[in-house]
Amino acid sequence: MSSLSRELVFLILQFLDEEKFKETVHKLEQESGFFFNMKYFEDQVQGGEWEEVERYLSGFTKVDDNRYSMKIFFEIRKQKYLEALDKQDRAKAVDILVKDLKVFSSFNEELYKEITQLLTLENFRENEQLSKYGDTKSARNIMLLELKKLIEANPLFRDKLAFPTLKASRLRTLINQSLNWQHQLCKNPRPNPDIKTLFIDHTCGPPNGARAPPPANNTLVGGLPKGGTFPPLGAHSPFQPTAAPSASTLAGWMANPNPSAPHSSVTSGPAALSTPPNSAALLKRPRTPPGSTPTVDYQTADSEHLMKRAKGGVQPDEVKTVSISFVNYAGPSHPQTASSSDDLPKAVARSLNQGSCVMSMDFHPVHQSVLLVGTNVGDIGIWEVGSCDRLANRTFKVWDISAASMPMQAALMKDPAVSVNRSVWSPDGNLLGVAFSKHIVHIYTYNGGSDLRQHLEIDAHVGGVNDLAFSHPNKQLCVITCGDDKTIKVWDAATGRKQYTFEGHEAPVYSVCPHHKESIQFIFSTAIDGKIKAWLYDLLGSRVDYDAPGHWCTTMAYSADGTRLFSCGTSKEGESYLVEWNESEGAIKRTYSGFRKRSTGVVQFDTTRNRFLAAGDEFLIKFWDMDNINLLTTIDAEGSLLASPRLRFNKEGSLLAVTASDNGIKILANRDGLQLLRALETTRPFDTNRVAPEPVASKPPVGNALGVVSTQGGGGSGGGERPSAGSMAGSGMDAPNLNMGRGRPRVEGNRAVDTKPRIPDEIAERTKSWKLTEITDPSQCRSMRLPDTLPPNKVSRLIYTNAGVALLALATNAVHKLWKWQRSDRNPTGKASASFPPQLWQPPSGILMTNDISETNVQEAVPCIALSKNDSYVMSASGGKVSLFNMMTFKVMTTFMPPPPAATFLAFHPQDNNIIAIGMEDSTIQIYNVRVDEVKSKLKGHQKRITGLAFSNALNVLVSSGADAQLFVWGTDGWEKRKSKFVQMQPGRAASTMSDTRVQFHNDQLRLLVVHESQLAIYDAAKLERLHHWVPRDSFSAPISNATYSCDSQLVYAGFIDGSVGVFDAESLRPRCRLSPSVHIPQGVSNSTVYPLVIAAHPVEPNQFALGLSDGGVQVLEPLESEGKWGVGPPSDNGAPAGVPSGPTSGNQGSDQTPR
Repeated sequence: MSSLSRELVFLILQFLDEEKFKETVHKLEQESGFFFNMKYFEDQVQGGEWEEVERYLSGFTKVDDNRYSMKIFFEIRKQKYLEALDKQDRAKAVDILVKDLKVFSSFNEELYKEITQLLTLENFRENEQLSKYGDTKSARNIMLLELKKLIEANPLFRDKLAFPTLKASRLRTLINQSLNWQHQLCKNPRPNPDIKTLFIDHTCGPPNGARAPPPANNTLVGGLPKGGTFPPLGAHSPFQPTAAPSASTLAGWMANPNPSAPHSSVTSGPAALSTPPNSAALLKRPRTPPGSTPTVDYQTADSEHLMKRAKGGVQPDEVKTVSISFVNYAGPSHPQTASSSDDLPKAVARSLNQGSCVMSMDFHPVHQSVLLVGTNVGDIGIWEVGSCDRLANRTFKVWDISAASMPMQAALMKDPAVSVNRSVWSPDGNLLGVAFSKHIVHIYTYNGGSDLRQHLEIDAHVGGVNDLAFSHPNKQLCVITCGDDKTIKVWDAATGRKQYTFEGHEAPVYSVCPHHKESIQFIFSTAIDGKIKAWLYDLLGSRVDYDAPGHWCTTMAYSADGTRLFSCGTSKEGESYLVEWNESEGAIKRTYSGFRKRSTGVVQFDTTRNRFLAAGDEFLIKFWDMDNINLLTTIDAEGSLLASPRLRFNKEGSLLAVTASDNGIKILANRDGLQLLRALETTRPFDTNRVAPEPVASKPPVGNALGVVSTQGGGGSGGGERPSAGSMAGSGMDAPNLNMGRGRPRVEGNRAVDTKPRIPDEIAERTKSWKLTEITDPSQCRSMRLPDTLPPNKVSRLIYTNAGVALLALATNAVHKLWKWQRSDRNPTGKASASFPPQLWQPPSGILMTNDISETNVQEAVPCIALSKNDSYVMSASGGKVSLFNMMTFKVMTTFMPPPPAATFLAFHPQDNNIIAIGMEDSTIQIYNVRVDEVKSKLKGHQKRITGLAFSNALNVLVSSGADAQLFVWGTDGWEKRKSKFVQMQPGRAASTMSDTRVQFHNDQLRLLVVHESQLAIYDAAKLERLHHWVPRDSFSAPISNATYSCDSQLVYAGFIDGSVGVFDAESLRPRCRLSPSVHIPQGVSNSTVYPLVIAAHPVEPNQFALGLSDGGVQVLEPLESEGKWGVGPPSDNGAPAGVPSGPTSGNQGSDQTPR
């Protein structure tokens, strides 16, 4: 909508308000979306008019527009829900939960579950976070303050919170001025004209009662235009009629597939202010031509005559000529808002280092601070830029080499180096696609945090896959790829089935740009010979054949609202071009200036906010206003940018990621972006499943492309997750550590070069000089014994909450103890720490969380415990019934499974908290559904009680261990037994009669840690083959009491019954640090009576663990801040310290690849 049309709406709003049409005023505010009346909004919120509150908001934003909008709607619906609970109206509360709050479950399922659990409380104020909730009025006022802050921070409300300053009755004044002009033009003006209507132009009747001529024929007003001259003003009035959409809104770009479809035309008629049938829709979604020529001041001899006659009578405030422009296409408009460089993200807010050269970046479409990165060695990484945390990382390898084509296998065997050419999110952010420089496309599913899973592997093109994009033709999500084989292909994103192949380019296809206009779906493609083609989703060939400026590598992109098309490219000679296209004519509309004559590399660009363009050139970031061909500004981002840096805006345009030297990424922010990043320093919205990122091997996995050799220490579940049916991938498991003791290939450029393994003498010499780190005094680390006012009892089970802010212990007397760390200036995150004491927490009721112990000897019982993923409830047993406790109130929600037999181990199903695997004293495993109170399956095979259970999502299995020292693998689809094996004992050493065997999966969910008093072992879970093992000896000679992986699966913490604690490298099970009993056992107490019964690892801090001691104490330990880690492991066979990846050096991208 034009600026004048927008101002007309404000004039109407003022008029309606002055005339006291209150309901109509707010209806027009909402329908136009031009002015958000904060006072009216406040009144509706305070009055609890929730339907009107949401209806009014809907004119300005939707729930999923951005994080501010999502928070606004969530707070409103949460308040409505709490008020229903406060009135004890459970039926209404359930209705709100299902209809209004359910939409947020897809963004934060755990939060939704926590809200649902409020239904189980007699008073929701029993929830600690809601304990200060007052009455309804005060709660609404508090919420209103928060809503006002969110609205003011929301970019969608920018320039909509202040009504323009107008003189009173401005619309009446303009009408009076118009009438005065009309009266001035009368041939026979009367001294006191009688104005009876506004529907037609005013004329004073001729003398003697003669009729005045019709206004349309008044030569002073202007007759109808002749053909070829300016169209009538009505065709360009502020409210243009919307032409029926043509079958092809590509206009002149492609042949019309439906020739009978009408084009918009201009009809002759008098100049008039016409309103289309659906003016409300046009007010919200204005439609004016995107490809119009520069405006022309329309001034004819008649208009000059009118100006000369403007004398006497009432003079207008100001008279301006009307600007009229040619159009031949009805499309969305481009509001001519004033561009300010202050809106651009220019401040360097964060710096990241991916570890290898960044080739592609893309911000998550929903979580605005999550960045996807692809590199020149085939790695992809997902970063939370607010906290600078790497959430996930995957190195390249073929998931299922047996399904790969022979050309692809030959290419990888000839040169295994692979680069990422494009990494991009799907529109909803649930999938991400990666196009590689050799044949392959990988599609992952992403569920937040580090939950990145293999979905599809597609052998897409012969040669490199140069670009990848997602699209929704026929309302079905598809993946579009292009490659060196000169084709564009469309794949079903769910199954990987190929749907279309477009052929017609005569050179490798460099980029694709899918889009839609009205109901027409199409794809633009560019090739390295400079040709631009466009395709519909049919097999009728290209509809367009145009030349891109520069005739070489070009990318295309639309503005965020999809109305303006741009391209940026570089010629072979280094000349770069950034242009806007006129889609209706297939011609360049404007060419932006500001590039140097010889760019280094291919210049990359991006668009944001429907206002700005940005490109990386000359070690700078250059910005343009879309409507001005001259540079708006340039920045160097504090230096160290690449010559032609890659860049990417987030959806809101508040953040800009730019590649820098030394494998770096700089995150630039504007004011809104800085607020977003500051908020994320302490909070991580919609990311409750977040876990510590995996350590990243920054070197390319050369030799691993065919899944033969894995990168040691590279970590990640990329090799083990199961792609869906229909993809290339099978289980994709590597045999871990197949390269141990052998030389690793080195890379020069992109070529693998053999290097000699280190000679045994050198290894022996380095090993001889290494010493185990010994910590013998509490001052050598950070150690804290947690305060405890309850009677001491042995700590039999110990776990951190998933959020890492509390520790939960279960003692042998069946009583639970919960320690919580509080946020403070010294501990702003509120995370568990050995530096700040926690509080032994109890609910206001003062009750203890105690297990059922009726008819049970607690000293002989085997306690067991499991915590829900959202930390809201805990399941526990101490020889009696299994109890389900509410973690906020400590109240028992239900009990089940009365003995005999008693439960001895509990594990929640990772994909359904209602399914629990319960290990029993009689050696069976019961698969129990809490919701329906029913045992779904009973697994038999063990000979003694169950002592360990562990699920793997990647393998879809449950692994069990028992006091019989056996391991079983069960399929979770049908709960069938797949494999079983006895734990391998040392020759001449038998297992104790009832010794516990514990199991725990590595983060990759492929390898399994098996803990027995006689050994630590790492198993390949799918095959149940032991890969490594360690037996107590030397400094660690006592039996093992308990052990666990660190949160990043890089360390193993083990306790021993002599009181000592060992820290082991998880890859090799080699000890790196020993903590003597004096560190955590009080002075004067014998080590023979006090030792760690259980050990727990912090869920986020990999170097923090806690001990549950046999004297009832709980100790939290961390290395000194100056050290940062627990010792250094001994050298591995290739000379590097154990557990540290020693990969080949990364070379630059080869010159034989298409430049990106």
